[in-house]
Amino acid sequence: MLKLYTDSACNIGALKILATADFFSSKIDLIRSSDSKASNTVPVLEAYDGSSYFSSNASCRYIQSLSSNSINYQTDSWLEWESTVLQPSVSVLLKLTKAEDLSLLLKSSLSYLNAVLDQQDYLSGKNTLDLADIVVWSNLYPLFKSSLLSEVSEYPHVQKWLLSLKDHKSLSKAFSALAGDAKSENLKKKLVCSSLLSLEHSKFFMPIPIVGFSVNGQENNGENQESKEIDISDDNIALAYSVWLTGTSEFPSPKENIRPVLPKKGEKNVLITSALPYVNNIPHLGNIIGSVLSADVFARYCRARGYNTLYICGTDEYGTATETKAISLGVTPKEICDKYNKLHTDIYQWFNISFDHFGRTTTPKQTEIAQDIFNKLYAQDLILTDTVEQLYCSSCERFLADRFVEGTCPLCLYEDARGDQCDKCGKLINAAELKNPQCKLCRATPSLRSSKHLFLDLPKLSEPLKQYLDKATSMGHWSNTAKVIAYSWLKEGLKPRCITRDLKWGTPVPLEGFTDKVFYVWYDAPIGYLSITANYTDQWEQWWKQPSIVQLYQFMAKDNVPFHSIIFPACQLGTKDNYTIVNHLGATEYLNYEDVKFSKSRGIGVFGDDAKDTGLPSDVWRFYLLYVRPEGQDTYFSWSDLMLKINSELLNNLGNFINRALSFISNNFDGCIPEMILQYDDKKLIAQVDRELNYYIRWMGNIRLRDAIKYMLNISRMGNQYIQSNKPWELIKSNALDKVRAGTVLGVSANICCLLCTLMEPYMPDACANLKAQLNTEPIHHILVDNFVCLLPTGHKIGKPAPLFKKIEQELINDLKAKYAGRQSPVKEASPVDVKKNQASESCAASGANPTEIGNLESLVAEQGNKVRVLKSNKASKPEIDKEVALLLDLKKKLMIAKGENPEQVQGKSKTKKKR
Repeated sequence: MLKLYTDSACNIGALKILATADFFSSKIDLIRSSDSKASNTVPVLEAYDGSSYFSSNASCRYIQSLSSNSINYQTDSWLEWESTVLQPSVSVLLKLTKAEDLSLLLKSSLSYLNAVLDQQDYLSGKNTLDLADIVVWSNLYPLFKSSLLSEVSEYPHVQKWLLSLKDHKSLSKAFSALAGDAKSENLKKKLVCSSLLSLEHSKFFMPIPIVGFSVNGQENNGENQESKEIDISDDNIALAYSVWLTGTSEFPSPKENIRPVLPKKGEKNVLITSALPYVNNIPHLGNIIGSVLSADVFARYCRARGYNTLYICGTDEYGTATETKAISLGVTPKEICDKYNKLHTDIYQWFNISFDHFGRTTTPKQTEIAQDIFNKLYAQDLILTDTVEQLYCSSCERFLADRFVEGTCPLCLYEDARGDQCDKCGKLINAAELKNPQCKLCRATPSLRSSKHLFLDLPKLSEPLKQYLDKATSMGHWSNTAKVIAYSWLKEGLKPRCITRDLKWGTPVPLEGFTDKVFYVWYDAPIGYLSITANYTDQWEQWWKQPSIVQLYQFMAKDNVPFHSIIFPACQLGTKDNYTIVNHLGATEYLNYEDVKFSKSRGIGVFGDDAKDTGLPSDVWRFYLLYVRPEGQDTYFSWSDLMLKINSELLNNLGNFINRALSFISNNFDGCIPEMILQYDDKKLIAQVDRELNYYIRWMGNIRLRDAIKYMLNISRMGNQYIQSNKPWELIKSNALDKVRAGTVLGVSANICCLLCTLMEPYMPDACANLKAQLNTEPIHHILVDNFVCLLPTGHKIGKPAPLFKKIEQELINDLKAKYAGRQSPVKEASPVDVKKNQASESCAASGANPTEIGNLESLVAEQGNKVRVLKSNKASKPEIDKEVALLLDLKKKLMIAKGENPEQVQGKSKTKKKR
């Protein structure tokens, strides 16, 4: 049986756990504080295996997982909102003496809930109660019952929702178990809310590891942790105040903007790359957060810290996909590359990606460096020659390089695998291994023929590669995903890897007998980092051949990890040159779109060229993508969640605090920072902010960008509460002493605003530039040091305050959600293949096929196929998988019939192929 240890109070965290357990039919033993394990602040859940959960939300997730019910992204978003927004506001309310003193944050939360519940009966949009309702109800119903929410009538939909749930068996049973028959006043005294972000206790918060638990088959890495409070000592407060008094006097001078940026001995030199985007497509939001945006945030952070920072990227332009697209469109590969290089450049400029140089791989420098590395590998006897069986298309009269072949993955049976890699399981494969292979150009079935190729002898490099990885992963910052993938390759045993292809478009192979071939793009592409740097500066080797003074950070999605952690480092090591090899590798999981995959052809999801058209500023996109950055597991882009995060975090938290503080100074102190006579509570706040700043810097340095952003938001919450509790609008109207006190509060608040401006810059550069103008600051004010100091002294004149962010309305979200939910007639470039498809569609229409029905069925097939893949990857039971596979096959059959095809004939052809 599960055991729940709590105190004698009516603990809101314990209420969530009890209600969840009853709702999902899990028996639980409630043990009050008389037991040694009980905590007087945080409920502890003891699981069946004896492990303990200190987070109430983690406990609820664990209990739901026992019932085999997965948590969808909407519920997940509500749980995060409850822990980071609602809980802190409830905690504040429980510390106030008057029920009418509802905090601004709580009012904002209630307004948001009221708007949501005006549109639907339950929070997750389902037609029945789920975990999201339980955790939010557990915060609000005790307040409602104890009359602490005296203004709930202002929120009629929230009131209706609370009343509709009060008699629910699981909820009422849990509430009775904790509250008993306590009357309103007694219940007020018993209520306790243990909050991660509770700021009134003058405490700091240290994360404590949470026992791993599974949500949708993904391991939780502690991102949704509650925390343990740690007291701030008087010594810490005194130290923080003494540092505060130094101001900017001990700041280093701002870095001069000298080009090219070069490393210097005795200083911190940071080289940053993001995975080179492939040139023949348009990046979607998942592509952007997985590489270029994550790298940009880190680069901006490093510049603020005063490091010599070089951020390099560019389009990856060689390879099969470019040649394939050029053939299909009847143009040259160079024309494709020119078009998409400009398109990518424009998209990244709009997103404010601050490359020091954005180049391309189709340059003479690329050929020079790639061939030099190859020649040195060849000289070290690390290149093998072998004849391989390669797919040949008789119809096209050509050998088919990997990207010219599509089929079924031999490992996970994913039906849309490419000839070089499976997007589903991430495994690298050879095209000849595919089941049911097809030529991508003409869809004919290719046959095997012999072709001579060159291989990198990876087994010879196993030992030096392992030594490198052991050192890099132990001393550097590697995401868990990156480490797992890299070591899985070593564990499986390295095998020779083919590095040539039968193509025309690529870097020529400088070896007699192979001059009709080009280098394989995944040998060639990472060398693009070097050649792009060489096109930026002729002193490129200072960055790439001085590993003793340069730290290399690389950002990418998980599918790029093998090439950056194994193949490219192996090539660098094999040359015996003193190359800078990746020290830190930040690999993300995947970002999905509203629980499905992005699809440009079906109009599903927001792509880079769409973002500007939405009317939402680039800062909004940057903030939200970083807030949901898939650091430990796949995450989901959700329009409703975007509106929630922007309106609650940017508008009501960060923007509200900054505008309140600066507007009050502008209106009441002629725009000048008032005299600051600090009391103990002010010094304590400085120490609090100092601690949150340290956490921000720590997580940024560890390239945990999603975690760092939350500490920035913590600081603005502290500022909001500081203003709210001191009420300068009342002090300013009182006696002279109170006016001085108001000036102190606002002066400290303005300094917090200045610090926030610096912390915001990596995430939201436009908002930061706007705020700098409002603060009237100089570059020295925005050097990021380890402590919170007085940045704006008494007498500093600020500019004109103005709101930084605008509210996102539900109507706009509804329009955008509909616009990017998929279309039946995708706009595509004309090509010979498209013409054939259009002719087939016209023929299908003539035979009575319904294009709308076909589009709907295609979407259903895609969604059901994704569901099956998730079940397989999560190792669900065979009966459960078989059931969903049967549904998938039935949908495919219906789709074929809708298209006017005979499903029996298609199935028959598949069977014939398998027999051969």
